[in-house]
Amino acid sequence: MEKKEYNKIVDKYTPSEPKLKNAFIAFIIGGFMGVLGNFLVDIYSYYFNLSTKDASVFMIITLIFLGCFFTCLGFFDKWVNFAKCGLIIPITGFAHAMMSAALEYRKEGLVTGIGANMFKLAGSVIIFGVVSAYLFGLLRLFVMGG
Repeated sequence: MEKKEYNKIVDKYTPSEPKLKNAFIAFIIGGFMGVLGNFLVDIYSYYFNLSTKDASVFMIITLIFLGCFFTCLGFFDKWVNFAKCGLIIPITGFAHAMMSAALEYRKEGLVTGIGANMFKLAGSVIIFGVVSAYLFGLLRLFVMGG
């Protein structure tokens, strides 16, 4: 069988996803995550008398905790299958990636299991995030003069 014939067979039997529907759901869920984040900032600012900057840090911590907690309970995977990028793109997706890798290797021990594999999925995000931030910082320094 030639490669073209094989690709035709694969294309024929590969289920197609409703892209417009998925984009709409991701947009709605992502917007809800933004509203939830803003609500948490307002709550932390009002009830704990924090500045918006400090309340934003607590909001991020809360969303990371919730992403990890729901991953441990097994809910987050089901929600991601429904919401797609609406939950993967925000910080909750990063927390989910780290926690799911840690849970997968927890039987191998703290150091060789969790410690060695926690960043397996999220490591590339960290590396490329740091490198791109450094490059854009240099670009800003040289182009805009600081």
